[in-house]
Amino acid sequence: MRGAWASIAVIGVGASALGLARGGAGPTWGHQVDRASTGDAPEFTEIEIRRILQHEWRAIPPDPTNRFADDPRAAHFGQYLFFDTRFSANGQVSCATCHDPAKGFADGLPLGKGLAELTRHSMTLWNVGRNRWFFWDGRIDTLWAQALQPFENAMEMGTNRVRVVRQIASDPVLREAYEALFGSLPGGEAMSQFPPDARPVPDDPDHPHHKAWESMPEENREAVNHAFVNLGKAIAAYERRIVSRNAPFDRFVEGLRTGDAALRQALTPQQQQGLRLFIGQANCRLCHFGPDFTDHEFHNNGVPPLRKGLPQDAGRFDGIGRLRSDPFRAESSYSDDPTGPVAQRAGFLARTPESWGQFRTPTLRNIGQTGPYMHQGQFETLEDVVEFYSTLQGQVRIGHHQETILTALNLSTEEKADLVAFLKSLTGEPLPERLLLRPDDPRWLGD
Repeated sequence: MRGAWASIAVIGVGASALGLARGGAGPTWGHQVDRASTGDAPEFTEIEIRRILQHEWRAIPPDPTNRFADDPRAAHFGQYLFFDTRFSANGQVSCATCHDPAKGFADGLPLGKGLAELTRHSMTLWNVGRNRWFFWDGRIDTLWAQALQPFENAMEMGTNRVRVVRQIASDPVLREAYEALFGSLPGGEAMSQFPPDARPVPDDPDHPHHKAWESMPEENREAVNHAFVNLGKAIAAYERRIVSRNAPFDRFVEGLRTGDAALRQALTPQQQQGLRLFIGQANCRLCHFGPDFTDHEFHNNGVPPLRKGLPQDAGRFDGIGRLRSDPFRAESSYSDDPTGPVAQRAGFLARTPESWGQFRTPTLRNIGQTGPYMHQGQFETLEDVVEFYSTLQGQVRIGHHQETILTALNLSTEEKADLVAFLKSLTGEPLPERLLLRPDDPRWLGD
């Protein structure tokens, strides 16, 4: 930010603003409560209440780029694919490997691990249907295109689109489930012409997969791409059902909105004190706002790399370049709305030096379940995160343009505990058990 709002700190699971430093030039909202003399919940001012209500839960919006986004048949098929390890090179990795329901749809590791260790922390999937950009660097602009990337990443699932489509076509049950949704796959004669393994590898034209891909007739490549995209759209339909709602915070908000005193007791006095810090003195809401507590944008928070040294990950700077070259982006022919507002967003992006080292602001929904935190899992606990932004100890400054100057919040011991208590109040109700496991059958048999 500029001018008076110059002292910004950053929080979250990755790279997003925690708030204005104590003593900064920005305004403070409401009166201060003397914690030494009272354990009561604070009385929120009208301004504070308006700010709190801006975080009120709202439904996940539709995805016009995916006409199957809210089709229950597609979600069922996508759920089956999400948990199926057969599509990985070693038969042991699935989407659920890095997005385990038992671990908050993350994996509990500092760095994700598929076939090999990755370079970034696995992001949670809670409320992922509301995202504008995907991955820490925002290199993808639709959920269905994001779902395709791990298949062909050598460190994740290590397979390729032709092999995946062949696997679907060769399994009678999977083929039936697919064709009931999307229509016919390429027939047996056409499939016999496909190489066993092929995918585009534009950065390595001598790669065997790339040579095999280039040897395929254009109509066969298009047939594979459309089938591959349909699998991504089915997985996305399932992931849109991974929704966190009805947390203690949500019940408290309903109490504020309706005047129901009983619902306002959903947050403890300590959690309410933390909420006041969040929207006021710490100003976490600067980047963590709205129903998912995120601005869905990118920031450089100065957190030191997991394995020390200077930052080497360009983050958003590289992500914008990769998005522009992605053949499955929202404006492509594979999108169901290639000229709509989602498709137009990427055209407004500017790839500037300031974007070097920036990472996406993650949701704070269910944050108590999704540690460790930051884009490399640098902090094991929420207490560690809040402590860092209270002191900025170990902060790394680099020579690239940074959008903010981070200033320590200098929180007291009680304030840090209050803030952590509030963050834990953002954990919603568990999903139905039926959404947490692979279905017995990929075919839709009705509710």
